[in-house]
Amino acid sequence: MKRVHSRDNPLFRTLHRLATSSRERRERRAALLDGPHLVAAFADRGGVAEAVVASESGLAHPEARRLLDGVAARGRAILDDRLFADVAQVATPVGILAWVTVPEPEPLPRAPFDCVVLEEIQDAGNLGSILRTAAAAGVREIFLSKGSAFAWSPKVLRAGQGAHFALSIRENAALDEVAARFRGSVVATELGAPTSVFEVDLRGPVAWILGNEGAGISDSLAARATVRAHIPMPGHAESLNVAAAAAVCLFESVRQRAAAPRLNRRGAPA
Repeated sequence: MKRVHSRDNPLFRTLHRLATSSRERRERRAALLDGPHLVAAFADRGGVAEAVVASESGLAHPEARRLLDGVAARGRAILDDRLFADVAQVATPVGILAWVTVPEPEPLPRAPFDCVVLEEIQDAGNLGSILRTAAAAGVREIFLSKGSAFAWSPKVLRAGQGAHFALSIRENAALDEVAARFRGSVVATELGAPTSVFEVDLRGPVAWILGNEGAGISDSLAARATVRAHIPMPGHAESLNVAAAAAVCLFESVRQRAAAPRLNRRGAPA
């Protein structure tokens, strides 16, 4: 096992650039997964890391040691604690991280599917929470417009809590085209919409459009919606955080489908 004590080491220099530069991460299509949970989630999906590294003190943690030895990787190393602190993405690291190449999205399903269409979601915490909610609701396909936060940034990864590896994430997508070609209901969430989201039939395939935290959904994208719906708010808040709105909408779909009567092979109630 290679031990790294010098800042001139090529692996450390690469890790440090990825840790400190969002531009470097985007251009290289790379991410740093910090901590046992994210590293294990990546490994459980069959991922192969570019490198897995542990700190010297991290070797005292059985899970960190297990991941260092067990995760499929092209390289492994143990970093001096001071060097590891310079590339860690959390304030109190456990002492294990992986450098991975961002996975390419899988081909779109041939069968009808649900998806989430995100326009210029710029807050990393919001984006990570939406991804986590989508994975929990069983929605796999995610489309992100240009101008959105990088889905594989450290803050988005932490908020997503491993959800990334259950999703197919398409960044810099042409959302107008996605909405125009979607086979199903295209639902835009708008404060002033006349219909409540709880009144919309969500049992079929749905593309949920969620907009920027401040500006909302652009007019051109909203025009692609087949349904415009609001979330009822009987309290005094003017609006919901976009991540909270996503949770309400996605799990209303889950609720409706769970409550729908089972059909027999002829399409009649069983």
